Amino acid sequence: MITIDVEDEKKEIVRRYRRLLRRAKPFLKEGDSKIIRRAFNTALDAHKDMRRRTGEPYIYHPLEVAVIAIDEIGLGTTAIVAALLHDVVEDTELEIADVRRDFGPKVAKIIDGLTKISGVFEQGTSEQAENFRKMLLTLSDDVRVILIKLADRLHNMRTLASMPQNKQLKIASETMYIYAPLAHRLGLYSIKTELEDLWLKYTESEQYHEITRKIVDTEEARNKFVKRFIRPIRRELKTQDLNFEIKGRTKSIYSIWNKMRKQNIPFEEVYDLFAIRIILNSKLESEKADCWKVYSIVTDFYQPNPDRLRDWISTPKGNGYESLHTTVMSSPGKWVEVQIRTRRMDDIAEKGYAAHWKYKDSASNGQSSRLERWISGVREMLEQSDSSAIEFVDDFRSNLFHEEVFVFTPKGELRTLPHGATALDFAFEIHTEIGARCLGAKVNQKLVPLNHLLKNGDQVEVLTSKKQKPSEDWLRFVVSSKARSKIKDALKEERKAAAAEGKEIVKRKLRQMKLKLNNETVEQLRAYFDERTVLDFYYKVGKGTIDAKAIKNFKEARSSIPKDPNERIEDAASFTKQKVKVRQQQSDMLLIGEDMDVVDYRLAKCCNPIPGDEVFGFVTVNEGIKIHRTSCPNAPELLSNYGYRVVKAKWSSQMDNAFLTDLKIIGTDRLGLINDVTSIISGELNVNMRAMSIATDQGIFEGKITLYVQDTGHLEVMIRRLQKVNGVVKVTRIDTTK
Repeated sequence: MITIDVEDEKKEIVRRYRRLLRRAKPFLKEGDSKIIRRAFNTALDAHKDMRRRTGEPYIYHPLEVAVIAIDEIGLGTTAIVAALLHDVVEDTELEIADVRRDFGPKVAKIIDGLTKISGVFEQGTSEQAENFRKMLLTLSDDVRVILIKLADRLHNMRTLASMPQNKQLKIASETMYIYAPLAHRLGLYSIKTELEDLWLKYTESEQYHEITRKIVDTEEARNKFVKRFIRPIRRELKTQDLNFEIKGRTKSIYSIWNKMRKQNIPFEEVYDLFAIRIILNSKLESEKADCWKVYSIVTDFYQPNPDRLRDWISTPKGNGYESLHTTVMSSPGKWVEVQIRTRRMDDIAEKGYAAHWKYKDSASNGQSSRLERWISGVREMLEQSDSSAIEFVDDFRSNLFHEEVFVFTPKGELRTLPHGATALDFAFEIHTEIGARCLGAKVNQKLVPLNHLLKNGDQVEVLTSKKQKPSEDWLRFVVSSKARSKIKDALKEERKAAAAEGKEIVKRKLRQMKLKLNNETVEQLRAYFDERTVLDFYYKVGKGTIDAKAIKNFKEARSSIPKDPNERIEDAASFTKQKVKVRQQQSDMLLIGEDMDVVDYRLAKCCNPIPGDEVFGFVTVNEGIKIHRTSCPNAPELLSNYGYRVVKAKWSSQMDNAFLTDLKIIGTDRLGLINDVTSIISGELNVNMRAMSIATDQGIFEGKITLYVQDTGHLEVMIRRLQKVNGVVKVTRIDTTK
């Protein structure tokens, strides 16, 4: 049992509170410290009997969230007060009315936006998605809701070690799916990077620690290289009388892991492991000229790669990011990325929206409204969207990580669209009605189809027709959330009209067959025609896909249709009930290899898990339970939006099955090499191969082998044995989670 020293805890709480005040002191106005103290005392009293899972007093959490809001986002007094009180309404007896009375309407509005929705959710909805949509609704009034939520999420991720593994996986996946992209879009680079690194720590723990160790091991050599690289640049910058700071920045652990995974290379082959950042103290009017002067100095000493020049000073990113990036060749033959920016630009790059707002009045180039335009777009999307919360979150998220493409209207007005945008995206950007009636476009005076990809600098003229209307195919080639939501809205209206017509047809047919139109009959009809939902059934009848005459055949087959539609497994709770009913024991864990008789499950083809992989089960609509790897590309979305359909799963120790997996082999070609490889697989290790393909080019061969293995241990033994074959350079598992 842990002994708690109450006096020591009180001293630690006071110490943390004083640290908060010290951080806030530079921007506090008269009376602010009293308001902060009142908020602290309110939170301290409200949470007095609460502890976090770590065993620490709960008040540590709001204090840390407030410090993050100051240090890492740059927020002021109102945000500090809201951060201190952000959990009181949700977790204690205090109500929004109490907060409004004591701290005013602004703080109350922020707290309300941060408070989860209470009550029972309908089956098929996502509590996480509903809560996220509710939080976004407050964007109309105060962006600080989202900024404080990001601070809250960052502290939760920093203290995630105290949670059980299934909770770690859920929270980390939710973070990666929506909060890291949101931090990126709001320009909070440091927070986005840390959230990604922490996600990796809890989902790919071994690789995270291995990369961390290698970064530490190579630090000394890296520092020596950086000093040598910047020496001539530093000397010349001083000669030019520029006020500057130079620092080396190591690539984030997540970025390194992502590059290793995508390019299938080891840590040692990641060439852009770090970047050199040059930060200038320049006056606003001379920022651009000073940055290009530094670029000229850098390229005097080192040869630049012309394909790697990125000018985000002339055209900043949508999140307000401004910087000049170039990649140059250093003397030992290494490519080095150099980032050139001013102090103002660096502040915005690190602290995002809040810092951007701070410089708003002094910005003269018109770029200060870029983030505001994005937020206005989100508001418009929220106000006009009647889609489900999950659809909304998916559409919203799809635009968070997109870079931009800059195009012009026929009159020369600049429009910013997500990278990959088509002529149809542009049409919806101009006006919803123009998008809905879009027939094609003229790009740079040439006629192009709806799905034509736009490039920077294109001038676009939209062609419309009154006979045109949105179709399902349009969703395949639009990328902007505005276009997607408008097309979905139009299709829903058409679908509702067709479904209403279909319902009338079904009513008439049932009347002729002397059957009543009730829930039981409709469910049986849905099952008979094998449709996922009743609406799908009505829609297909209305569109004529299901022939109205075929409904007559339903009467004869009716007796063989199950009467209880709720027997189907639709969520994790009903799965657990079925398991308990069959096995007569309480267990919420699916044992892969033992429970096939209890419930229908199969291995997901998107990630091909094998025993030894960390996995979870997911209850699908029509295909039973699918087993996914925790590193599956679909895992963040499934765990974030559909938590109620996730089942804990582990491999049975009694597993004795073989699982398909793919290996990639690279080496130097020689006579008899294939024979040596196949004799190890089939002869020594007694493994069955399903397929093998080898291609050679100028003495180098690359092959793919599909074979059956028992588990990850078995696979590792095989890889080690194959790597010892003369001529084989590299053997890797082909990771379908890329």
